[in-house]
Amino acid sequence: MVNKKYEQLNDLIDQYLNSFEIVKTNDGTSITLELKKDDLIEICSLLKNTEALNFSMLIDVCGIDYLHYGVGDWETTKATASGYSRAVQQNTIIPDPDEKYQEKRFAVIYHLLSIDKNWRIRLKTFTGSENPPIVQSVTGIWNSADWFEREAFDLFGIYFDGHPDLRRILTDYGFIGHPFRKDFPLAGNLEVFHDDLEQKVKYRPVSITTRPTVPKVIRKKKNS
Repeated sequence: MVNKKYEQLNDLIDQYLNSFEIVKTNDGTSITLELKKDDLIEICSLLKNTEALNFSMLIDVCGIDYLHYGVGDWETTKATASGYSRAVQQNTIIPDPDEKYQEKRFAVIYHLLSIDKNWRIRLKTFTGSENPPIVQSVTGIWNSADWFEREAFDLFGIYFDGHPDLRRILTDYGFIGHPFRKDFPLAGNLEVFHDDLEQKVKYRPVSITTRPTVPKVIRKKKNS
């Protein structure tokens, strides 16, 4: 059930966004709209520029990788000393550029605030099977998207078409891969070392071998 504060917003969404294919859900305190990425810019513009809505502030943009979503890793009651299997899986250092992603592997989430109305709304769109994953940049609508989109690009490898300066913001310039992807190696791809002969800092493939972690085994207490 939608909070009374959001009843009006719920009606306005039905009024102004009825021409778009959206999936609307709510948790009682906020509303989430799942939309097609081709409709993203038009819907964002309506949400900001429609006086009755007035979502003037973009609070956050973040990426999500649903690669292992809903898949159980192990059962602790049956765990053995073999450890976590995922921790010792071999990962490809550089993803295959011809690989097609699952339609709903990567998503981008937008959190909006209407200061005037004191409403919050969440937008969600999937990047589809494109490689690299890509959506339109919303920097032309909200300037605050600039660094948020750079962060999602850096950590998830999601490209934001139309961004004025899309480059890494948290990792190093020579960093390979995107560390928040679910298939990113736990030890990374490269390590930094100092070459004593050349007297400079260089990179080389990581030499750390991932050691399997032994999970805690939960045993049921025997009846006395």
